[in-house]
Amino acid sequence: MSSQRKGSEAAPYHVLHKLPPGDSPYVRAKHVQLVEKDPGAAIALFWKAINAGDRVDSALKDMAVVMKQQDRAEEAIEAIKAFRDRCSKHAQESLDNVLIDLYKKCGKVEEQIELLKQKLRMILQGEAFNGKATKTARSHGRKFQVTVKQETSRILGNLGWAYMQKGNYVAAEVVYRKAQSIDPDANKACNLVLCLIKQTQYAEAQAVLDDILRGKVIGSDEPKSRNRAQELLCELETCRSSSVFSEPSGSSLEDAFVEGLDQLMSQWTPYRSRRLPIFEEIFRDQLAC
Repeated sequence: MSSQRKGSEAAPYHVLHKLPPGDSPYVRAKHVQLVEKDPGAAIALFWKAINAGDRVDSALKDMAVVMKQQDRAEEAIEAIKAFRDRCSKHAQESLDNVLIDLYKKCGKVEEQIELLKQKLRMILQGEAFNGKATKTARSHGRKFQVTVKQETSRILGNLGWAYMQKGNYVAAEVVYRKAQSIDPDANKACNLVLCLIKQTQYAEAQAVLDDILRGKVIGSDEPKSRNRAQELLCELETCRSSSVFSEPSGSSLEDAFVEGLDQLMSQWTPYRSRRLPIFEEIFRDQLAC
């Protein structure tokens, strides 16, 4: 214990508090955010950093995140739209991810869907990941590698969830099936079950649920996934026993991305030469309906 204490005492202040080094406007904003824990003052300092051109990529993204935490999501959306042109090309993908979260927070489903479609098109064109097969992501301070297949499945999962918020369970089902064919997990499988229940496709819903409950899907052994699967099973049994017939919800595919999934390959053929082989493989085998 004493050696650990000495190590902590010897660590530089910015390392101890997970702050960037220096005394610039951005560093002061991070200090106020993380050490003084004053989000309002931190936002004001992030604005100063952006206007001063100090680490604009990080300042804009961090400010938007703090604004979201302070229920100022609408303001954060406008800030990103107004100042993202000051950010580097490498920062645009991160800003898009923040925007998607902000749209979700504000209930802007249409905007969320359009941005998710755009991200899928970027993957198809080979523009995501800067043309590489993997990228380094960060979550809760931990770095890890994400493959293009995992990212594609994640985006499709988010797109499926957005369609569910619109009540378009037909489109959501197709998108979730695509996501599961690329990189399956229990969370997306549960969402697929709900889509099937909403469309009264009870036999198919039961089949997917059985795979989850038997541990055949990645992540199905986690308590949260098993609990949700059990809840869906109860809902399925209730729907089956109900004698009231209702039309399946969300049957309209008018603006569904399902059509886009069918046409992606032909639509973006002119960009074929710009794609890496791994992009060709994924979208030929996984996104072609």
